[in-house]
Amino acid sequence: MTLSFRIPGPLLALTGGRAVVEAEAAAATVEEALAQLWRLHPGLRDRVLTEQGQVRPHVNVFVGADNIRDTGGLATPVGERAEIAIIPAVSGG
Repeated sequence: MTLSFRIPGPLLALTGGRAVVEAEAAAATVEEALAQLWRLHPGLRDRVLTEQGQVRPHVNVFVGADNIRDTGGLATPVGERAEIAIIPAVSGG
């Protein structure tokens, strides 16, 4: 199983400048998949999750085109070749 993570510009410093991080690991849910990402780049965890282990309100996580807020949160299932995107919310006026 290959997990592919898309990392936004503001977090690239935590991945050594890599906009795409791949992990060869099994994961049934987004939570398990993200645990693989934290193992590779531990500094990302606190930028994406709260101290309680929930996705921060200003961060969106997508599996393919689906926002996990609409599909079961961290329990959202991931497929064989999951592509997970971390997208910070953008505000402005």
